[in-house]
Amino acid sequence: MKLAGFLLFAAALLGFIAWHRAPEYDEAYSIFLTAGHARPPWPTGAFTAGSVRGLFSGHASLSQIAHDLRTGDVHPPLYFWALESWRQIAGPSWFAARLLSVAFSLAALAVGGWFASLAAIPLLPALSFTLFTYGFAYTGIIARNFALAQFFNLLGFTLVFLAVQRRRRRLALAGGLALGAAAFTNYLAVFTACAVLLWLCLGRERRRHLLPAACGLTPFLLADAWFFAAQHGSRAGQFAAFSPLPALRLLVKDFGAAQFGGLPLYAGHFAPELAAALAVLFLAALACILLKRSSHALPLALAAAAPPLGLLALGAVFNNTPIEIRYLAFAMPYLALLLAAALPRPLLIIMLAVEFCAILGLAFSPATMQPQGFAAHQAAALPGTLILLPFGNDGVGIPGPFISQLPDTARVALLRPGQMPALNHTPSIALITLTPDAASRAALTRAQAYFAAQKCFTETPASNLLTKILNRCAD
Repeated sequence: MKLAGFLLFAAALLGFIAWHRAPEYDEAYSIFLTAGHARPPWPTGAFTAGSVRGLFSGHASLSQIAHDLRTGDVHPPLYFWALESWRQIAGPSWFAARLLSVAFSLAALAVGGWFASLAAIPLLPALSFTLFTYGFAYTGIIARNFALAQFFNLLGFTLVFLAVQRRRRRLALAGGLALGAAAFTNYLAVFTACAVLLWLCLGRERRRHLLPAACGLTPFLLADAWFFAAQHGSRAGQFAAFSPLPALRLLVKDFGAAQFGGLPLYAGHFAPELAAALAVLFLAALACILLKRSSHALPLALAAAAPPLGLLALGAVFNNTPIEIRYLAFAMPYLALLLAAALPRPLLIIMLAVEFCAILGLAFSPATMQPQGFAAHQAAALPGTLILLPFGNDGVGIPGPFISQLPDTARVALLRPGQMPALNHTPSIALITLTPDAASRAALTRAQAYFAAQKCFTETPASNLLTKILNRCAD
């Protein structure tokens, strides 16, 4: 009953956050990939938002999804296959796509509760620490592959733990299959599988479960290799070059954000003091974990440490810095279980209260949301205006979230590389100043230079997201 009640609460909380948060850059790739056009064919001239709604609502076959991923992305296909099947049932809306991630997050919480019962960890603290961790909640509501990978990782981890407990090798095989499915959902989920295999290697009695777990994992790794062999060059330059000290600083910053969210962002001038207080709180919690060791502490600690250490190793090998909150989120459920098992009641209450405040920020604070949706609402408040929107690197991450939030009657023209639309007869223009990638920055610079060189145009910055431009020479 406790588990069922908590899952109902979690469903309401995550569902509300999924509904309230603005749409995001990367989610557009999920939407368009499963709609049948990984790179949507936007019209070349001015068009209304209503005329392109169909681009958000098509359907792709499983083979087309696999083909499009191999030729232009860096993800395995399992989540996208699941999302396409879900969209055929639940409909094409952005919120419906997010609800699938919410369902996977609820399943992950249920598995976390199962592990807590196996390891004699207090149930409600374990579930609360997991749900209120910013990284878990954030990746648990966006239309990307993290929530499904998190579920499979927790399932595989728990099945292998149970296999060792009950000395049943078939459970280890099932655990390996689940860990493999996680890696076939998100490549970086494999760090958890590495932690599980290392734990099996470190105990003589546990080693008998190593081979079946590895046998379950291997077919998925081979499938991953087939996809990644075609994909590895498709996102060149996505991350900065690797440098040890900057990478460590970013790791500490993002790991803190995965735990406590954007709390320092809300503190204004007191942000350094709040960040220091959160660091002290976290170090005190870690000290409690170290002082209260138990039989389940080692596998949990290995699983919690694997993602940050794996990201550092990956960066050093490939000379990039793939450190982000969403990848570090794979560590959070195992750290949550350690905290629930070790913290004394006063510290436990303080940690949960702080984390819950971070989740409120996730739900309501614009500081943690991407700006495409806000920019669209500001532009929509200027009726009769032509909206100039950067096309971006590939016409997905900027136009998708932005146009999805516009009313059907809003008129849009995309700023494509090397092009400017004909604007001589357009009396009112809203230039959207979103620059999340190199192509959008170049397009915005070119557009601003064009308007500055034309005597007919008068620019008036309306906000940090758009500039109003009046054409005095228009009919």
